[in-house]
Amino acid sequence: MNDNLAASTPRFNELGYYALGGHVESPRDLIDECHLAERMGLGATFLSERFNVKEGPTTCGAIGAVTDNLGIALAATNFNTRHPMAFAAHATTMHRLTGGRYMPCLARGIGPQMKAFGLRSATNADLAEFVDLMKRLWRGERVESYSGRVGSFPVMQLDPRFDEDIPIGLVGFGEKTVEFAGSVFDGIILHTYICDEATARLVRLARDAAERAGRDPAKVRIWSVFATLGDHLEPQLLRKKSVGRLATYLQVYGDLLAEVNRWDTTILQRFRESAVMQEIKGWVDAVATPEQIDRIADLLPQEWLEASASGSPEQCAKKILGQFDLGVDSVILHGATPQELEPILPAYAALRPTSRFDTLPANPGKIA
Repeated sequence: MNDNLAASTPRFNELGYYALGGHVESPRDLIDECHLAERMGLGATFLSERFNVKEGPTTCGAIGAVTDNLGIALAATNFNTRHPMAFAAHATTMHRLTGGRYMPCLARGIGPQMKAFGLRSATNADLAEFVDLMKRLWRGERVESYSGRVGSFPVMQLDPRFDEDIPIGLVGFGEKTVEFAGSVFDGIILHTYICDEATARLVRLARDAAERAGRDPAKVRIWSVFATLGDHLEPQLLRKKSVGRLATYLQVYGDLLAEVNRWDTTILQRFRESAVMQEIKGWVDAVATPEQIDRIADLLPQEWLEASASGSPEQCAKKILGQFDLGVDSVILHGATPQELEPILPAYAALRPTSRFDTLPANPGKIA
C-alpha cells in the first residue's frame, strides 16, 4: 500500500485484528503486521498471550513503540501470573507510551494450564477485586495492609500524582461470564464462531447487567470476534483456518461453545470420539494434516462454521457489517493477518455507513 493511499484511507476504529495469530516462531513478525494494519486503517490490534514468544507486556510494548494510531489490547492475560504492582505499572507505562491507546484484558485461564503452573483459574470475585485494585492504583492511591482474594501486600502505590483513565476488559463468552463482565469491565471481547442469535443474546445480557450495576450500558465496548476468511485465500489454508480452528476450540472448550450456541451436543460427542480425533495428539490447527482436517470437516455441521465472513470481499464486508446489527460496538476480524484482510478493507469502506463510527476512539476499551 503506497503512502498516498495510506493518507486517504479512513481509520476504521470499529475494526481490529489479532497480532501473531496462531502458532508463530518470531515475535518480530508483528512489526510489519502492525505497520500494514495502520496503513490499511485498521483500528486496533489484539494480542492473546502465550508463554512462548507471545509474552504480553513485551509484545504490546513493541507494538506501542512502532505505531502512532493503532489501538492496542492485551487480550488476554491472567491476573495471577504477575504481581499486582507489575501489572499496574505495565498498564500505566503502556497508557503513557501510546498516548492512551491501550487496554489490558483478563481471562479466567485454561484450567489444565493454570493447574500445571501451580495457579488456579480466576473466579468472578477474584476478577472484580483485581479490577478494583488496579483502578485504585491507577488513581495514585496508596494501598496499605491489603489482604484479599488476590493476595496480601503490606504497601502498594504507583505514584501519588497519578490519575490515569485506563480501561480494562474481559475476554469470555459464557452467559454468566458476559453478564458479570457488563457489571464490572469497560470492554468485553467475545469469541469466534458465536452465532448471530447468541451474539445478540450476550450483548443484551452485558448491557442489562451494566444498567443494574448503575453503569451506563452504552459505555461498555463489546467486541465480536468474527472469523474473516475470504475465498482469496488458498483453499488448504482456508480449510485450516476455518475447520481446523473451530475443531481446536471444540477441543479446548467445546461444551461451552455448544451451550452458548445451543448446538446439538451429540454431534460434539461424535466429534470427540471420532477415529480422526483419536489420531491427533495436540491442537488440531497446529498438528493436523490436510487429510485429517478434511475428515474433521465431515463431522462438523456447516451451520457451526457459518458464524464467519466468507466468500468474495464484498460478501465478507456485508457479513462484517451485519455484526453491528446484533448490538456489538466493534468487530475483530479473526483468523486473518492484515495482509490477508487487504482485499476486504476497500469493499468494507465502500459499504460502511457514513459517520456511524466517527466517535469511536482508537482505545479498544472506550466508546468516546
